[in-house]
Amino acid sequence: MKNVIAAIALIIASTGAFAQTRSNITKSKISFELKNLGIKTGGTIGGIQGDINFDPTNLAAGKIEATADVNTINTDNDMRDAHLKKDDYFDVEKYPKMSLSSVSFKKSGKSYIGQFNLSIKGRTKAVEIPFSYVETTAGNLFKGSFKINRKDFAIGGNSMTMSDDVTINFEAEATK
Repeated sequence: MKNVIAAIALIIASTGAFAQTRSNITKSKISFELKNLGIKTGGTIGGIQGDINFDPTNLAAGKIEATADVNTINTDNDMRDAHLKKDDYFDVEKYPKMSLSSVSFKKSGKSYIGQFNLSIKGRTKAVEIPFSYVETTAGNLFKGSFKINRKDFAIGGNSMTMSDDVTINFEAEATK
């Protein structure tokens, strides 16, 4: 479960790269899921800020950057949330933010695939994130799902009961 939370933080980055002083993200939802003792468990993460500059007619000019506040991890269990914030999981005192920054985009059927650099707990890994894009009256809506390995980011250590794979689901709306 704790590893799943780390993966979710990565998902947050996929909705936009982080470390921006301004944010055009108006709504966002990040959730994560993993198996612990064979049971699916998960939570959410918030505090998402970033800048999404995406034009489906000019993918080479697109850029998505976002950050998420790891202190907002919520698994509906206060004791678990407090444990996940400690150094063996997210180490929020040292690494309070996760970030995501796009490298490139390509079209894949009716959706898109982005190559991103995801940074969690001081480690950066390249991740491929498929997503949909829809223009709305309020802006642009992005939705997607991807998997990460929690061990790539030193989250949770070795566990015989907790899955290494974490599924991250995201939805973000940004102004044009």
